[in-house]
Amino acid sequence: MSPPPRLTLRGRDFDWGARTYVMGIINLTTDSFSGDGLIAGGGDAAIEAAVQQGVAMAAAGADLLDLGGESTRPGFEPVSPQAELARIVPAVERLLAETELPISVDTTKAVVACAALGAGASLINDVNGLRADPALGAVVAEHEATIVVMHNQRNWTPRESQSDVIGDVCDGLEAGMAAATTAGIPQERIIVDPGFGFGWRVEQNLELLRRLRELRELGRPILIGTSRKSSIGRVLDLPVEQRLEGTAATVALAIGNGADIVRVHDVREMSRVARMTDAVVRGAGPSGTLMDTMRDEGDD
Repeated sequence: MSPPPRLTLRGRDFDWGARTYVMGIINLTTDSFSGDGLIAGGGDAAIEAAVQQGVAMAAAGADLLDLGGESTRPGFEPVSPQAELARIVPAVERLLAETELPISVDTTKAVVACAALGAGASLINDVNGLRADPALGAVVAEHEATIVVMHNQRNWTPRESQSDVIGDVCDGLEAGMAAATTAGIPQERIIVDPGFGFGWRVEQNLELLRRLRELRELGRPILIGTSRKSSIGRVLDLPVEQRLEGTAATVALAIGNGADIVRVHDVREMSRVARMTDAVVRGAGPSGTLMDTMRDEGDD
């Protein structure tokens, strides 16, 4: 199947299939599972920390940044829309001033999405696949923005006691895509995320990664976030701060199996993983160029 058509975000072209794009995670929360939440200091200090992290990620190779003001970890403590807005909007404004990268906002709330898009964000990343807030899709459509529709198994009625991983994921993503188009979002502005780690057992997450290429049949760019997740910790018996190599393995495999965007905490390292994997899988050089003009002088 040919790749989806090019998407332009904040003046940057995303040529699906040419190379893998890296999304840097910035958590403006107190309870991120990965321990990287920035909000503990509160107020201006937290916003400044987010800006510094975003600038560093841009220099390290990020193609876009994803800001979250509410944790999505299992058993997370919900925050009010007002608290989420206070975390997100100033950070969006500052990061747009300090970097040239498109900004994504990880939220399930229409009011937060509206304010973030009004402040200049380009994408909304909805972990509930437009199932939580009926108004969210219309807000994205009104702003002519892009939506990341994720399948969330925690909130889905599974087939046959969760025995059909890809079947459930496809059902959920197709429902989210239908909700997006019904709301007026053009298909070319829909990105799909299979929801690695959201309601699956370890072996099911690994199966999802093995079979990721089957989602190409949906005809949309695929985003995946495996970074530091508990399945890596369970397989390697390692705490969250020691999951870099495990994350690298999952990122490389995701790219090999068709991922277009990888959402990561460790941007410098995973940008290098993506570039090397692209060279093998896509024959792509540093900027998506073909490798046939590059010469290897050999190793001793």
